[in-house]
Amino acid sequence: MNSPFSALIEQVNLDAPWSLVEAFSTMPRWKPADVEVAAHDIARRLSDLGVPVTLHEANLYLSIPYTASVSANGTTFKAKPPAYATDCREGLTAPLVHVPATFSSSINTMFEKNQDAEASSAENIQGKIVISEGFSFPGKIFEFEEKGALGVIAINPGADSHWGICTSIWGTPDLDDLPRKPTIPVAAVNNPDGQKLLEIARAGGEVTIRTEMEEGWYKSLVPVVEVPGTQEPDKFVLLHGHYDSWDVGVGDNATGDAAMLEVARVLWTNRSELKRTVRIAWWPGHSTGRYAGSSWYADTFALDLDDNCVAQVNCDSPGCRWATEFRDVSWMKEAEGYCQRTIREVTGLDSYGERPHRAGDYAFNNIGLSSFFMLSSTMPVALRNEKNYYAVGGCGGNIAWHTEHDLMEIADRDILLRDIKVYLAAVLGVANAEVLPFDWRAQVAEFSETIADYQAAAGTLADLAPAATASMHLSSALDGFYAAIESGNLEPTQANLAIQRLARILVPVNHTNLPRFRHDPALPVQALPAIAVAKDLPNHGPETIGFAQTQMVRGVNRVAAALNDATRLVQGATI
Repeated sequence: MNSPFSALIEQVNLDAPWSLVEAFSTMPRWKPADVEVAAHDIARRLSDLGVPVTLHEANLYLSIPYTASVSANGTTFKAKPPAYATDCREGLTAPLVHVPATFSSSINTMFEKNQDAEASSAENIQGKIVISEGFSFPGKIFEFEEKGALGVIAINPGADSHWGICTSIWGTPDLDDLPRKPTIPVAAVNNPDGQKLLEIARAGGEVTIRTEMEEGWYKSLVPVVEVPGTQEPDKFVLLHGHYDSWDVGVGDNATGDAAMLEVARVLWTNRSELKRTVRIAWWPGHSTGRYAGSSWYADTFALDLDDNCVAQVNCDSPGCRWATEFRDVSWMKEAEGYCQRTIREVTGLDSYGERPHRAGDYAFNNIGLSSFFMLSSTMPVALRNEKNYYAVGGCGGNIAWHTEHDLMEIADRDILLRDIKVYLAAVLGVANAEVLPFDWRAQVAEFSETIADYQAAAGTLADLAPAATASMHLSSALDGFYAAIESGNLEPTQANLAIQRLARILVPVNHTNLPRFRHDPALPVQALPAIAVAKDLPNHGPETIGFAQTQMVRGVNRVAAALNDATRLVQGATI
């Protein structure tokens, strides 16, 4: 191991974390009462390790799914209702219509709508129950509901059906979110049953869909550990992950809970060596509230996060069997070089990342936090193909994800030990860096590429020159900024303040549509989303092109103004 924190990293062991994984492997954690028991278990384990913990009490709006079924021609097919489907235990009967879709080949396309456009027309689906391939993700469900579908059946890719959540509302809804709350029953069936139901749809038959749900406000506990820094105690790194799960959820996310427990133990034992504070939080409401726990924390402690959080690090699904690669790892572009160096120093492995999805517990984009990690290590593509596995959103690529089969066999001791070390080293590197290790030059270079791509797509239909010029000026200013850091002409304190404030400007303009301190829907967000409509301009006819161009002008103004603000900030720091 070639890490500057080798001595601390070598203190990692599996005594405490593996015990937690074993305990959680017998503890279902999606019903509120069971989730509360798990929170107390985490707090007790921390206390037994001598680590102080605070149990915050949050009031979260949650949707608890119980059972679902689809009946037709005297046969009842077992199903799973996603959270936020409407309760329909008395049953809803209607004609069944198939809207063909393709299964996603990778996590990169899992959250995108991919159904046949003609088959999903309002004329075809209004007043019917839609059956379509894929998971019950919110974009697809919302579109079907908007077009008049009475219910939706999702055909999952394999032999098992998967739990999930079908609302695009991020966290507890506010008044503006409520119109997007689903009002139709939704059920997921496995592939063999889905094929039988497709035969009924082709024959023009009817089905009855039933869902049993419980929805409302629930007291939810949020365990938080604060390991104080010795030099800049107000500044902190936030390490976090969810402790509620579908059923017992070993790979998603008992292993992550265990990893954070061990990081807390090692950091508390060595707290005298921390420069900045490390805050570690375990979230409820991830599975039944679309990240309600982390969103509650982002709302409740927004001003502290805005003033003092230097980075957020998400811990989800580490330590799973066969997960020998670091591929499709989430990180924002400014953190890419740092993450790759850290993984290589700890494991000797190269790593490959991607733009963070609008998923996981990335509830802090609208505040503007530099962010990295979500899912951890994963199995090689060749092994996945050999096993004929399909793309899933966790468990190291194991298709036990979000099923009752996410059991103890999904966890791997050696891989968990390695992944805990990666998380510890990554958190330590930010907490103890003299200058925060985020390179905004990399992000702005990507901005310039994105703007150029959008301009090429738009052609003469839009002028992105103001954004391109602003990106060029910011790039030049950043060259001078980092040169001043490297030459010692810029004090680390001033440099760090600028690096942190850059995140408050550039993360929202690259990852959000809504204003700061709001939560964007759980739907894909394209790079520089305010000007992403450029790609579609050639597809607009005379009825809509003027409106689309108006949107482009406003989007270019938003992007250029943000980049100009960032330039002024950087120039001010180097004067």
